[in-house]
Amino acid sequence: MRHIISILIENEAGALSRVAGLFSARGYNIESLTVAPTEDVSLSRMTLVTSGSEQIVEQITKQLNKLIDVIKLLDITEGAHIEREMMLIKVKADRGHRDEVSRLVDIFRGRIIDVTDVSFIVEMTGSPSKLDAFINAVHEDLVVEVVRTGPCGIARGSKGLTL
Repeated sequence: MRHIISILIENEAGALSRVAGLFSARGYNIESLTVAPTEDVSLSRMTLVTSGSEQIVEQITKQLNKLIDVIKLLDITEGAHIEREMMLIKVKADRGHRDEVSRLVDIFRGRIIDVTDVSFIVEMTGSPSKLDAFINAVHEDLVVEVVRTGPCGIARGSKGLTL
C-alpha cells in the first residue's frame, strides 16, 4: 500500500542524506521526496511517498523517529487528507496541434505558461490520477518532456504536523 509520510526535520546539512541512507540501508524504496523550509527557518517539511505493508511502514516510521534530525512525523494516509502534485509538461504545438492541445489544457484546468513556435509548456496541479489522465489524453507523439514533483499532502481537520 502507498503511504505519504510528512516529516518535520531540522533544516541542517546532511539531514536529507540521513533519511535517504536509512531507506537504502534497509532496502526500502522512496517513490517521491519533496523537501522545503517551513515558516520556521530552522525546520524543513519533508513529504516522502513509499509503499509497503503496514508492518514495513510501521518499521520505517520507527526508524525515522530514531534519527536525531527528525522532530515529528505523521503518516497522513492514515486519515482524511488532501494531496496534490504539480507537473510541467512540454508538448509539441505546431500550427496543426495548437487548438487541440489548448482545449485539453482547458478541460484539465491547466495553464500554458510558455509558448514557442513549436511547443507549449503546460503547468498542471491535481491528484496523480488527474495528471496521468492528461498525459494519456495528449497523443504520445506530442509529448516532449514531463517533470513531476510527486505528491505533497496535508491532513484534513484538526490533525496536523505541528510542534
